[in-house]
Amino acid sequence: MNSTSSFFSGDFTDNAFVFFSPSHLIALAVLFGFYLVLWFLKDWFRQPKIDLRTRWVVAAILLLQELSMNLWHLSIGDWDAGSTLPLHLCGAGIVLGAFLLINKNFLLYELVYFWGLGGAIQALLTPDIGIYGFPHYRFFQFFVSHGVLIFASLYMTWVAGMRPTHRSIWKVMAITNIYLVFIAGINWLTDGNYLFICHKPVNGSIMDAMGPWPWYILVLEVVAIVSFYLYYAPFAVLDLKVKFSRKP
Repeated sequence: MNSTSSFFSGDFTDNAFVFFSPSHLIALAVLFGFYLVLWFLKDWFRQPKIDLRTRWVVAAILLLQELSMNLWHLSIGDWDAGSTLPLHLCGAGIVLGAFLLINKNFLLYELVYFWGLGGAIQALLTPDIGIYGFPHYRFFQFFVSHGVLIFASLYMTWVAGMRPTHRSIWKVMAITNIYLVFIAGINWLTDGNYLFICHKPVNGSIMDAMGPWPWYILVLEVVAIVSFYLYYAPFAVLDLKVKFSRKP
């Protein structure tokens, strides 16, 4: 098997993915480096032409990598409506993130901020990519997709100046639960496991510590609320600073 076919193969056996292996840690470090660069160059990115081009390029990356993954599944003959559509929170966040970058819609920002950070960070720490370790296509696609989703959320916060409100937490929680009901129907029709509401990821995740089905779903609701408040906390602190600074 040549290197190209191995890179895209469906039965990759060179290096199975291992949590917190050197390749996993290096991938996380590279992404963290990009976020640091974004933070330190945020004023440069605010230049109108650079901002417009950056948003369109990042939006294109989000959509093209999602398209490439579906084409890859088709090429190896395992495309399945119950597993490969962008219907997990991260997948939905990726599609919504692309449109957010283009039109700066605040509702999209709220969803991408909480879904992107909450879902993608957990996914990057415990990737559900099976046997596909470095240097397989799926390894790169996974870290690019989730890493760029976080980048998009941070970009719209640090560069575009958007920010969530306290109301955003409960708005996104309500939308998430409505979406969960919709996905339950999709799972029933496709025999899928989107949002992992039918069973836990087979390769292990934080859900393994949350009890059996269906109780881990309720625990996930609590974890989501706590994580949303955690991601909102920096803005709450800033608001308190402004409030106290205005006191005589």
